[in-house]
Amino acid sequence: MAASIHDEYPPQLTAEQSEYLISNLKDWAIVHGLAVRPPPSFIPPEIDGRGVIAVPAPVTLIVDVDDFIAKLWEVHLAVKKEGYVQDLSLGLFRSDYMVHVDPETPGAKPEIKQVEFNTIASSFGGLSTRVSELHKHLLSIGAYPHSRLIASAALPPNTSDGLLSDGLAAGHEAYGPSKSSPPLPRCILMLVSVPERNVFDQRPLEYRLRAGNGIPVFRLPFADILGHTSIKPTPGRALIYTPPHSPTTRYEVSVLYFRAGYSPADYPSAAAWTARLHLERSAAIKCPSILTHLAGSKKIQQVLATPSSPHLARFLPDASVAVGVARTFAAIHPLDGGTPAGLAARRLALDPATAPGYVLKPQREGGGNNVYGAAIPPFLRSLPETSWKAYILMELIQPPAQANAILRNGEVQAGGVVGELGVYGVCLWRHGAGGGVLENYPAGHLLRTKGRESEEGGVAAGFGAVDSVLLVDV
Repeated sequence: MAASIHDEYPPQLTAEQSEYLISNLKDWAIVHGLAVRPPPSFIPPEIDGRGVIAVPAPVTLIVDVDDFIAKLWEVHLAVKKEGYVQDLSLGLFRSDYMVHVDPETPGAKPEIKQVEFNTIASSFGGLSTRVSELHKHLLSIGAYPHSRLIASAALPPNTSDGLLSDGLAAGHEAYGPSKSSPPLPRCILMLVSVPERNVFDQRPLEYRLRAGNGIPVFRLPFADILGHTSIKPTPGRALIYTPPHSPTTRYEVSVLYFRAGYSPADYPSAAAWTARLHLERSAAIKCPSILTHLAGSKKIQQVLATPSSPHLARFLPDASVAVGVARTFAAIHPLDGGTPAGLAARRLALDPATAPGYVLKPQREGGGNNVYGAAIPPFLRSLPETSWKAYILMELIQPPAQANAILRNGEVQAGGVVGELGVYGVCLWRHGAGGGVLENYPAGHLLRTKGRESEEGGVAAGFGAVDSVLLVDV
């Protein structure tokens, strides 16, 4: 473990200071909706075109060993065969980073390394704004003891909720007028899970769109897509939404915002895959499209991060920019058995002496899917060797030591922590002939903090807590 960057942080609290801080924190969070719904109680089952980057080559390498990726790819091929009717794509992305200090280099300086790039359901843009406001509020009422590090100027503003909402509004505007005859009112449709733990993160975007832009926004459970939407039988294939609470009212969907649909659990039956194909066939702008969804797979990250790969230079033709971006990549290896790189990675993954320095990642989102360190060799040996190429092997990022306290489930947990910084971005682009980027801007940030002993960082998955940034000199 690298040494702490600032040994004097966090400042020590007396019992009275701790009680004052925690009580004010809880009250502010409740008043401002800074919460995540608890997981549901157990119920017995008896009661119950192109993307952001060129994805075909890397994805087709794993479709024979990853059923989920294969099904997504089949949806794309089916729509491609019929013909895409929407040439606009929208992305609300989040690129996640951690601070890394090379443990093998004495006196090494901290540097930033990318953990992953999220292209679908990039969450906590709503709550991250609230947490930044919370910490400013606690500072303003004197809840923190005096420290030269904790000052208002060191707590940067974070307007991720507004910037992400603006991205959805830009997609709605770019869709243009209704394609129906007679014209129908347009809306944004947010696809969600049931039950949805992240509702308090999602609602702020919805409320801003309604209040600030006058755009109707509706939430639709992913399982109910076929029951409440239809496609106009015209060449334009407009997607029509009929709200169940108002069955005589119809809306034309301008933007489909996926906050669900990223996990195999969202597709328990053939009907769910029919629903995804139904959406992709439509004229609604997808956030993200099926190809952009696939572009977020770990295999794409590995291909871009491979030093010998030509793809990074293809998208970043300025060599100095490409070099700077490449410096943020941790070492990522394929696990196929047909290339020297894949064979070398297999040796690293299976050797008990080297495996502790790596994490094994499948093509999944949402947290809780990775295999770490010493668990890698027995895990791989439990699988058919032909399926190993569905994973990538990534060198573990080594963050510096840091102490702090996390309030989770009403309890304070103090000790060693690590942080993961997510940077949001909005991109709206037109592909095909005459295409180009219409919107492309940073959209705030998210900091997640977890106990140092926790290997995962997902908040909704139960591994971390939403935090905010304190800027310091290093």
